[in-house]
Amino acid sequence: MVKSRAEAPKHIRERLIELRNTIERHNYLYYVQDSPEISDGEYDRLMRDLLKIEEDYSYLITSDSPSQRIGATPLKAFPTMTHRVALLSMDNAMDKEEVVSFHQRVLRWLEKDEITYCCEPKFDGLAVELIYEKGLFIQGGTRGDGSIGEDVTLNLKTIKSIPLKLQGAQHPELLEVRGEVVMFKKAFLGLNQERAEQEEPLFANPRNAAAGSLRQLDPRITALRSLAFFAYGVSIASSLSLDSQYSVLSHLGELGFRINPERRLCRGVDEVWEFAQQMEKKRDMLPYEIDGVVIKVDSIPDQDLLGIKARSPRWAVALKFPPTQVTTQLKKIGLQVGRTGTVTPVAWLDPVRVGGVIVSRATLHNRDEILRKDIREGDTVIVQRAGDVIPEIVGPVISKRPEGSKPFDMAVACPVCGSGLKEYHEDYEQKKNRKIVSIFKCVNITCPAIVREQIFHFASKEALNIEGLGRQIIHQLVGKGLIKDVSDLYTLSREDLLTLEGFADLSTTNLLASLESSKFTTLERFIYALGILHVGSVASKQLALKFNVLDDIMDVNIEKLQGIKGIGKEIAQSVCDFFSNEQNRSVIRKILSYGLSIAAQPQVAHKETIFTGKNICFTGALSSMTRSEAKGLVEAMGGNVVDSVSKKLRFLVAGADAGSKLDKAQSLGIQVISEEQFMEMIKET
Repeated sequence: MVKSRAEAPKHIRERLIELRNTIERHNYLYYVQDSPEISDGEYDRLMRDLLKIEEDYSYLITSDSPSQRIGATPLKAFPTMTHRVALLSMDNAMDKEEVVSFHQRVLRWLEKDEITYCCEPKFDGLAVELIYEKGLFIQGGTRGDGSIGEDVTLNLKTIKSIPLKLQGAQHPELLEVRGEVVMFKKAFLGLNQERAEQEEPLFANPRNAAAGSLRQLDPRITALRSLAFFAYGVSIASSLSLDSQYSVLSHLGELGFRINPERRLCRGVDEVWEFAQQMEKKRDMLPYEIDGVVIKVDSIPDQDLLGIKARSPRWAVALKFPPTQVTTQLKKIGLQVGRTGTVTPVAWLDPVRVGGVIVSRATLHNRDEILRKDIREGDTVIVQRAGDVIPEIVGPVISKRPEGSKPFDMAVACPVCGSGLKEYHEDYEQKKNRKIVSIFKCVNITCPAIVREQIFHFASKEALNIEGLGRQIIHQLVGKGLIKDVSDLYTLSREDLLTLEGFADLSTTNLLASLESSKFTTLERFIYALGILHVGSVASKQLALKFNVLDDIMDVNIEKLQGIKGIGKEIAQSVCDFFSNEQNRSVIRKILSYGLSIAAQPQVAHKETIFTGKNICFTGALSSMTRSEAKGLVEAMGGNVVDSVSKKLRFLVAGADAGSKLDKAQSLGIQVISEEQFMEMIKET
């Protein structure tokens, strides 16, 4: 066993240095310069060689090794990070007149006749600060309130466009780099597609996706998300001995950071406005989201003279672009059937470019939303993006409505199997309005649309991970009558698969092998794979930890379920309903008879937390995470997330635009906490 650094052979130490330098060089070429020199396979081989050496000689691992980007073990909460120099936000300008007013104020304060500005696109991402000591990245955090942010160092290390070690030989003793973490449009669309296929809530835009990805307690999840970092400044320009904003950006590029190539020096307000108009025209063609242009006085001495206000610098302003809106024709309102049978109206549009994406359809949410906006087939509709990749139909252009158009009428039968639809009612809250919304479901569990979605969920990575079983193959299997429920997957023969379009010997062999491999799974994965309504990965784990045996879960009553930490009334009722259905039990018995083996769930001791056994409700919009992610945090700590406010509620977490739940909680004397207070409670647990 190797015990000291000196015991590593010289050729091993030399190879380790060579691998690290080579990998970081290729990271820089790929993630910063966009000019890769080697294939993904060659890169993977280099990384495997590095990991093998570091596994054999673990004491040689350093904080700046490329291996440290893979992701560490999950954190229980984020520690805080204090910004030595406040990380300020900027004042906004909404039009040319406000840009001119800013320019005139700068001229007046500096007593000058002309000013040069450094202008660059305004990223729609998440502001962070990176701290380097003697050229090594040691800490990074979010903006927070400008003075104190969250320490997300481990997550930032997974972003390959952030140098773990600065390039060059001479570096300041301390360098604090400011910049933006973004998710490129292509990566965002891919992430949302994955979430849609798993029936998880979609991120509204790349900024939310970037923020949610960077604030994962498990850095390994962040490592799987395609994030990028662009540097736009430093806390103290004098630390680089430079006298202009433009030269600071150029120097940051020399140190190994990715900087925006669209930056420009503009002399006077007319050149600034010309640059802004050009960027607005290029907005759709950029690979990342921007929502405006940042205008900064270029001279660092002039910046120092202008100083700052309470929350923003006097030497900078952000010109915001107007929301992107287009009009197109709504050709048809169709219906889409999901895994749980929920039927969602979908707008089929004349293809139109919205914010850089060709849009041909958009969700209409539910019948009540369509009637409220009075959207009809044949209407010319306004489609808005407003910085979001997911388009929204704002409403119809009534003046262009064709004669004889009729209000939307929800179908009474499933569009796929023809079975009658059942109407349910759900509470819906937005801002100060609370409404009862009608939800329609197909209750025929043998409906081909439901079966297809159930199989896709059953085969997903988080479930039984059946590789090679995509939507197109599932569609063929169901369409040919080879599969009527998920258990039929394990009856497929080589002859069956060879009848599918595009299947040959190799693809058939691979899928059969994957099906065989999937027969060895865990209780947690199997429960999740069943696709029980409201039972996601967190609830599946809680059930597996509590019962450890499938039969016990199948026969449990609702009272016992509600006694489990993280299992509320809604989930408990859904579990009981699922297993009381004889057809569902029959499918499970068939799956087990085909040889599926479920390993016992390892038991883990849980400590008491501030949320243990408590009911928590959320209202309003959360900025740092999705509602489902917040729910997962509470459930993981033994709490129950409920949808309504009653005397049994312990905490109401109030986000932006909190609705009527806030009023009711206050009238009942329920403790109301902000999103920030909620996160502090998570950290302290």
